[in-house]
Amino acid sequence: MAFCTCWGPDAKLKDRVKAGIDFGTTRIAVARADRGNFPVVSFEDTEGGTRDHIPALIAASESEIRYGWDAWAKAGEPGWIVTRSVKRLLDTAGPATRIDLGPQQAPLLDVLTGLAASVRHAIAPDGELEVMIGVPANSNSNQRYLTAEAFRLAGVRVLGLLNEPSAAGVEYGHGLAKRPTDDLLLIYDLGGGTFDASLVRVSGGDHDVQAFEGISTLGGDDFDEILAGMAVSSDIEATLSQAESFRLLEHCREAKETLHPNSRRITLDLEMVRAGLGAITIPVADYYDACRPLVEETLAAVEDLVAAAGDRSPDSLYVTGGGSELPLVGRMLRERFGKRVRRSAYTRAATAIGLAIHADGRAGFSLRERFTRYFGVWREAHGGSEIVFDPIFEKGTPLPAPGQPPLRQERTYTPAHNIGHFRYLECSAIDAEARPAGDITLWDEILFPFDPALAGKPLKGVAIEISDAAQDQEIAEAWSCDANGTVEVDLRNQTSGYHETFRLGRWGAADAKMAVRPKRRKTGA
Repeated sequence: MAFCTCWGPDAKLKDRVKAGIDFGTTRIAVARADRGNFPVVSFEDTEGGTRDHIPALIAASESEIRYGWDAWAKAGEPGWIVTRSVKRLLDTAGPATRIDLGPQQAPLLDVLTGLAASVRHAIAPDGELEVMIGVPANSNSNQRYLTAEAFRLAGVRVLGLLNEPSAAGVEYGHGLAKRPTDDLLLIYDLGGGTFDASLVRVSGGDHDVQAFEGISTLGGDDFDEILAGMAVSSDIEATLSQAESFRLLEHCREAKETLHPNSRRITLDLEMVRAGLGAITIPVADYYDACRPLVEETLAAVEDLVAAAGDRSPDSLYVTGGGSELPLVGRMLRERFGKRVRRSAYTRAATAIGLAIHADGRAGFSLRERFTRYFGVWREAHGGSEIVFDPIFEKGTPLPAPGQPPLRQERTYTPAHNIGHFRYLECSAIDAEARPAGDITLWDEILFPFDPALAGKPLKGVAIEISDAAQDQEIAEAWSCDANGTVEVDLRNQTSGYHETFRLGRWGAADAKMAVRPKRRKTGA
């Protein structure tokens, strides 16, 4: 069984290709299912070199948009602005969101579709492509929808979505599939833009996700930004153009990725960013001190998972993700967890390999995922004097396997008002009083007529009020959640027969806009 044999850019396949795509924040890695082998796909960069990834970059001029290595080649050219880490925008985006690319604005879904199309062309320019796609474990429903929809619109058959740490667990467990093991695996997945940790029971070819934690705003990008903040003063940073900021962050990323356990200093040539800035040398110890609080955040999440394991300690802590290559991360993990720490041999490709194994469908294993967040709706209680959270799907609820019927939940009641005003949300935690806590995502609000006289009519602007006519109706709410975590609700007046079905998410207004550059984590310069 081969994992790392590269399938080069000159290969031309006209047949159906199955692959796993780790659609990362900074890198897109791909592994292919090939007769029981799962080689990592290599790509040709603009200088003819061979790379194990496609950069998740977007370059825009006033009239054109380029993607991946083509976008990389435009960095520094007059009239072009390169945007990195577009995936970080998904947690607050909807299908109608527009983003500012510098010379032009464009719908985020169109941009993602263009990036997905460039990936498809690089993998299978003349053939049909079927893929499993990795998503952060803590990603919300809209992130999952946008990711799958972009690849679908790009002409790719999406077999399904899989949480990234679960995919890394598949890569780990695949080598144990023929052994009667019963391992409790703790997966530490620090990528470019997100951190995920999952607790997975691996028994032969069976994988059962027990629990998970995640930080959707922490990843290798933040280590780049810390180094950039140490390299230039805040006054200089405020004057940098978008192109100069891109060059600074990319230079810091490259310098960070050259660090090894014996490194003592980091030298940055800021002339690459702007003429006249010179060079600067930063002690590695100072850089690590600035990064340490972020690594501590990930360790706190991991310790929460260890506590969730109860009396049994994890047999191994499996480390993957490009962000985990920072030597400080491995050092702090070993200090905390000792010999149980195991690093993937394919740190940047473990997720893609696991996805390819899953896409293959013949590897002889099963995977049981779970709901990664609480999903629910605000309700009025005590005659409207109090608002309470009604969790429809609770965090940890097992998801259906691909091909199985979706999860379903129902509520029936007699309403008091003429219109139902539904305010849905997802959250990563609830507090002791069952209120949403942690990372909270608010979805678009939905209006549904309870008064039969309002059925089929525009409801925006209609006053919501107590209604005698509505109190004679029986309302049913039916939610479904598929294997990918996509939630739909069917609202039905069972008395009149009127109903509407909604896919839940942040669909937003057509003119919704979003800044492309996330706010930098500040550190002392």
